[in-house]
Amino acid sequence: MNNEYWGYHLILDVADCDQDFITNPDLLSAWVKELVQDIKMVAYGEPQILHFGHNADHLEGWTVLQFIETSNITAHFCDNTREGYIDIFSCMPFDEYTALENVQKWTKTNQIKHTMLKRKATSWNK
Repeated sequence: MNNEYWGYHLILDVADCDQDFITNPDLLSAWVKELVQDIKMVAYGEPQILHFGHNADHLEGWTVLQFIETSNITAHFCDNTREGYIDIFSCMPFDEYTALENVQKWTKTNQIKHTMLKRKATSWNK
């Protein structure tokens, strides 16, 4: 394992998501479980999937939280705008393109903006 970085953080902004997928908690659970396997992580417990944002139409949607032994996967999908915001963070490296392929397959979109960050804390002085 490369110890040069402490963490690997993939940020995905997804537009035009499949409505049936993003509004179905059973499909969201199946998706995140497959994503964990695809990027060769180990799930820590079952995913938490809750519906949020009831006071604002543009925010309302399902949030997914899956702890993994090396950190977490979080996602929020907006029911009315069909957008998804996904973060995969792990101190163990993973293949970002495998994650992208998984998300594209489940959301059925080609509109994914992604950023991969390699994180490492450094000392700083005030």
